[in-house]
Amino acid sequence: MRRLPLRLMRSAASALRGPAATHGGFPATPALHPAAVAATPSSPPADLSRWPQRRGYSQFASGFTPLKPKPLGSIIDVERAKGLSPEHLVAAWDDYHLGRGHIGASMKTKLYHLLEQRSSTCRHFVIPLWKGSGYTTMFMQGLEDYKARGTQASPYYTVTHYTEFAETKDTVLIRGDVVFTSKLTDPEAKTLLETAHSFYLNDVRYRLVERFNKETHEFEFRDVLQVLDMPTM
Repeated sequence: MRRLPLRLMRSAASALRGPAATHGGFPATPALHPAAVAATPSSPPADLSRWPQRRGYSQFASGFTPLKPKPLGSIIDVERAKGLSPEHLVAAWDDYHLGRGHIGASMKTKLYHLLEQRSSTCRHFVIPLWKGSGYTTMFMQGLEDYKARGTQASPYYTVTHYTEFAETKDTVLIRGDVVFTSKLTDPEAKTLLETAHSFYLNDVRYRLVERFNKETHEFEFRDVLQVLDMPTM
């Protein structure tokens, strides 16, 4: 299980004006979209009907701690999930997370290993999120690094990768938890997750991540904006 907090770094682009491009979106090829690996099942498996539905329910109201990993067994019935096909498991996982403040996604194990390897050497990055007529910059870092630095600012968003089914079903389940639902909508959280994965899983985009972590003096934030088709001025 790995955690990834996303913090608000700064409000940027004071009312930036520009063409309405695919701001902050995930415009590239399907290969960059690891969340879209589930095939549509021809018929719903019987097991799905027995899974509890908690749409609209938020753990944050009952003392949710963003820095404490949530065990997979507290979200789904792991034993029952073992009997599902990978496609039905992903479909159930996505359906379960329909509701305010929770994002469900998944990726193949090979992609996860690549993500794990790259994020271990390049732990930080900055992602612009388009909001209205400008963007907000989010700072991304690993949970352990976040704790070690003693950062006082609370994360806006945490992401957990669950590897319990990585070997048996070639599937890593992903859960995003929005800490401040008044500041970040579900579509924005989904965009952040997809964009973060794209920068670590796409070779061309990953060069910017490497530059940010290893060659900071050569890093230009405008390069990130250009990759995401956001206006730089």
